[in-house]
Amino acid sequence: MKFLYVAPRYHTNQMDIMKGLIEHGHEVCFISHYAAAIEDYSCVTPVVLGYSRLYRLLDHLYVNVIHRKRPEAIVFKIQHGFPPLLKLRKLICDFRPDVVILRERSAYSMAAYLICRKKGYPCILYNQNPLWSAPAKTDLAHRIVGSMTPKLRMTPVMGVKRPGTSVKEHDFFVPFVIEPQKAPEERTYFASDTVHILCIGKYEPRKHHLLLLQVVEELLGGKGADSAGGLHAGGAEGDSVGEHNSVHGKDHGNYKIHLTLVGEATMAFQKEYCEQVRRYVADHHMEDIVTVKTNVPRREMEAEYLAADVYVIPSTREMASVSQLEAMSYSLPVICSDANGTASYVEDGLTGYQFRDCDRQDLSDKLEKMLSDRERMKAMGAAGYRALMEKYSFETYQKAIQAMLKKMQEQKLY
Repeated sequence: MKFLYVAPRYHTNQMDIMKGLIEHGHEVCFISHYAAAIEDYSCVTPVVLGYSRLYRLLDHLYVNVIHRKRPEAIVFKIQHGFPPLLKLRKLICDFRPDVVILRERSAYSMAAYLICRKKGYPCILYNQNPLWSAPAKTDLAHRIVGSMTPKLRMTPVMGVKRPGTSVKEHDFFVPFVIEPQKAPEERTYFASDTVHILCIGKYEPRKHHLLLLQVVEELLGGKGADSAGGLHAGGAEGDSVGEHNSVHGKDHGNYKIHLTLVGEATMAFQKEYCEQVRRYVADHHMEDIVTVKTNVPRREMEAEYLAADVYVIPSTREMASVSQLEAMSYSLPVICSDANGTASYVEDGLTGYQFRDCDRQDLSDKLEKMLSDRERMKAMGAAGYRALMEKYSFETYQKAIQAMLKKMQEQKLY
């Protein structure tokens, strides 16, 4: 089959899906709005189509003039940016896809959907809104948007079954796909008799690097948040590129641990926040037990996972992270927030722990519980590896797409 994807960027959470499609004999075309600083094109090279000239002018005014003091203004284009229509139409028609996956209910996706619908190419909407969700809004604006986007929707976010939520008729849960990398018997743990904690995430306040540093400091017998100069979970912003050399495995307080932070710092506000993280490490004399890394290429990430013993995602407002599955593919136990959109990938008490979102004490309790029993830590890593192979394989993704296409054909949901 010929698969066409249209999305803001070629995200790393699509990598193993692309690889699976190619290995199973499918043809893939990926059209992206823009290219991020760190992307891996080893499987598929996306066509970076960009935006129309008119929108580029509007975006410049919006980001650099109207909202120049708001770093988050740069994401306005994801929802509102519109493509060069003639170029988009030519790409789609030349490829003649068997199925089209459109990311988000955005102006870009609407343009692509209208072109595909006219040509009879079946389309599926992909977003990260929960499967279990509140009833759809029925006001005029939402009805118009609904008529201009695909009827079938897939999401990697299960959500929570609670009063007032339901699974809509045309919605499907299609989890992220990650290939297994290292079975527990193929790797080693606790190098230098030390528990190595790994945290991966862009250097942004909501990723809660400072919160994790406070927790680690407390577990090592330090002052933690009290010595953070009044910093709370959200932190402030900061930056820098480079890496502190650290002395691994020093014995501090109650545990022998080392924390490695890895993340992207390419935008000014990310660099600013990264610098604040570095200052915290230096001011609290944690250089020998914390390593801060920036902009690590994907090809070098295997070494980070293999050097780790436990993976922690302390972030808040996380719609859907794939990194816990990457960690599980290396037989690592995982700790993540219960508000993480893909928290369901971590089975609490079996493959790791979930902590209450933004709750420093609960994160500390869960991390300490993990650190207190190394055998349980290894058992959780092994359970995560098994879960990955059973639930998050490419076959799961492929079967879901086939089921959606069958439903689309039977019910004429074009």
